[in-house]
Parts: sequence; structure tokens; C-alpha cells
Amino acid sequence: MHNESTTPTELARELGDAKFVSLVTYRRDGSAVASAMWIAQDGPDLVVWTPADTWKVKRVRHDPRVVLVRSNRTGKVDPVEPELLGTAVVEDTPDAVSRAEQLIRRKYGFEFVLITTIEAVIARGRKPRVALRISPQQVTSKNV
Repeated sequence: MHNESTTPTELARELGDAKFVSLVTYRRDGSAVASAMWIAQDGPDLVVWTPADTWKVKRVRHDPRVVLVRSNRTGKVDPVEPELLGTAVVEDTPDAVSRAEQLIRRKYGFEFVLITTIEAVIARGRKPRVALRISPQQVTSKNV
């Protein structure tokens, strides 16, 4: 249950336990782009693990503001879900990428193995990946 006193730390913990989140990043013109993502908690931060050549990575490098909200597999968001505003950093060192991969693999188990195997077959090999480390900043809620 969420209320106006939910802290960024509390919502980050809940989102870290969520099956999927919608990660919103921003284009240069300020328009928002949402992507459904797997997510894991790493201390006070949240991490996602994504191919290095994706547009979301390019957008975060230009504008680190992000919004996270619980979603379904396709990224559909219930309008009453609170949003977590945060700041993302692209981490591309082998240790950071490996840590994010381990956290995601541990959380998603067989589903992780299945999806990453299918991705590797389609792409004819594994794509280089990065971690996006998201520091929670503020909780907002939409008026519905």
C-alpha cells in the first residue's frame, strides 16, 4: 500500500522486488520513452542490465534523469502506481556489468537463462552489455 509518506528508499525496495518495471528515459527534445525492464536491488540503488548499443543507454548518457514504475511484461503501467524519480549512471566496467548480470540472473533464474539464450541465438552471439545504476531521488504519484 502506498501513501504520500512512501519514501524513495521504500519504493526502491518494492521496485527491486517487482517482476517488471517501466524505465522512462528522455530524448534530447525532452520527450519521454518507456521500456519494460528486469530490475534488481543493489544496496540503496537499483540496477538494470541492457545491451550497450540501445537507445536508452544513449539517452541516459545525455540525460541521467529516469522514472521507474511497476509494470507488466509489456510495460503497461497501472495509473495508480507511484513513480520513482531517480538518476541513472551507465556502468560499463567488467565488474559492474558482471555484478548487475549476477543480480538479475539470481532474481529471474530460468527465465533469465531462457531469454538470454534466445537473444544470443537471434543476435548470433552475445551483445556487449552495460549496467544502469539508478539512485532513487523522489516519489511522485499521479492524480487519477
